[in-house]
Amino acid sequence: MNRKDVQLILKKLNIVPTKALGQNFLIDNNTRDIIINLAQVSKNDIILEIGPGLGALTEELAENAKKVYAIEIDSRLSAFLKNKFCNYNNLTIINGDILQNDIPNHNKVVSNLPYTITGRILEKVFFKEKPPQGILTIEKAIADRIFSKGNYKNLSRITISVNTFMNPIEKHMLSRNSFYPTPNIDLTLIKLFPREKIDEFLIENNKRKFYLNILGGIMPFKNKNLSNALELFVKKKLHLDLNKKAILSILDKNNIGDNKVYSYSVSDFVNISKIFYDKLELKGICE
Repeated sequence: MNRKDVQLILKKLNIVPTKALGQNFLIDNNTRDIIINLAQVSKNDIILEIGPGLGALTEELAENAKKVYAIEIDSRLSAFLKNKFCNYNNLTIINGDILQNDIPNHNKVVSNLPYTITGRILEKVFFKEKPPQGILTIEKAIADRIFSKGNYKNLSRITISVNTFMNPIEKHMLSRNSFYPTPNIDLTLIKLFPREKIDEFLIENNKRKFYLNILGGIMPFKNKNLSNALELFVKKKLHLDLNKKAILSILDKNNIGDNKVYSYSVSDFVNISKIFYDKLELKGICE
């Protein structure tokens, strides 16, 4: 489908694309082919597509995969897709919110993600034991953070969290003009593989949630020493009186240096979270 095709269909469906729903529809077949080729879909794959829109990727996925689940929040688009692809027995269109719905079992996600909720989608879909592969179109600024290597300016919560569960493999710039309406952000296609093993601490929901919370609490202070960042996290987020002296004592007993937050590795952050989870669990605040 080109721009005129998309505009005509949207007009018939009485749909005005909204930024809130991240509705930017793929209109370039070359970009579609780049995404499909990177996905390397096989007859063994069970695919999850988030926000299929008018089905620019959906048809190619259904032609090549064992099974495709396409979750679309807009009921009008969902009805359109069910009618358009009614002859595909291996395709299930789900009208729902990816952040609210239960997700069917799958081994690969191929999607142009809604840009306004990318972080929350990543957390729900990939931050878990045995996550799927991901072939995702996302905002370039987020992709740069995910692929950040030793550049503290790009280092953020999403850098550490994604790299905890996933291994970023490839990224490719995409033209904004491949989508309608033209988004006001630069776009990048990324490929993520699940890490072969994640720390057992991250398998349990409460512990994984604490880990992500501690990352969110200290990464805004990435230029501060770890003890200062942890003190701010404990006071502002957990509302506990655990002073810097006590934090330094905990770090020292566990052979963790008090360095700049940006200098620590993924495994360091997991270890730090384990230590403070054990300390704070006694106070009943890690639920």
